[in-house]
Amino acid sequence: MPVLYIVATPIGNLEDITLRALRVLQEVHLIAAEDTRTARKLLTRYNIKTRLTSYFEHNKRTKLQSLLDTLESNDVALISEAGTPGISDPGYELIKEAIANNIEVVAVPGSSAVITAIAVSGLPTDQFVYVGFLPRKKSERKLLLRSLISEPRTIVCFESPYRVLAALNEMGDILGERRIAVCRELTKMHEEVFRGTIGQAVQHFNKPRGEFTLVIEGTGDIKKSLRRAREKFISGD
Repeated sequence: MPVLYIVATPIGNLEDITLRALRVLQEVHLIAAEDTRTARKLLTRYNIKTRLTSYFEHNKRTKLQSLLDTLESNDVALISEAGTPGISDPGYELIKEAIANNIEVVAVPGSSAVITAIAVSGLPTDQFVYVGFLPRKKSERKLLLRSLISEPRTIVCFESPYRVLAALNEMGDILGERRIAVCRELTKMHEEVFRGTIGQAVQHFNKPRGEFTLVIEGTGDIKKSLRRAREKFISGD
């Protein structure tokens, strides 16, 4: 029975690929990649000659059916530009449709920017909430941040170097002077993890470059939050 493999790839350092991932990428009939240029670098490094096709945000609707047709008789590996497919990338639609069509979906776990950033942040890791990429529009970004004011868990998000300073300033205004870990270029040559307050981060990253993962301190009062949720459930609100 054909399988759709969800294969995690390195978020920067090509040595972070797993042995299982290399085997699967070698054995499948086709690799669907969010960024074929990035994928070719990985495949060339490990001498993998499996056929490659693009599957990204702007062609996901036109490519979806052809990938499902391939999966009728052949295995396919889905890889994102970096990290685990389906996390803030177009992989979700293919995974959902594969399941709807009774195609087996198997994860080949590995690198994840979210988990990597949480692990090195120095902030509580027992519970966290991931909110994906922050909205591009300032009004929508502020709306999201306001919704997180009372969030007791550690908060994780992605941001581009072009908007990260604006986002940090808005976090300071809306969330207050909380602790934050700003993770830049994780696992790459210029990797940096800044730990401090939001205000200190604004001062530190005056010329931001690279890819950013932000880990922000929650309110920390998880027991109180659970108690309130329980009370709302009991009252039917």
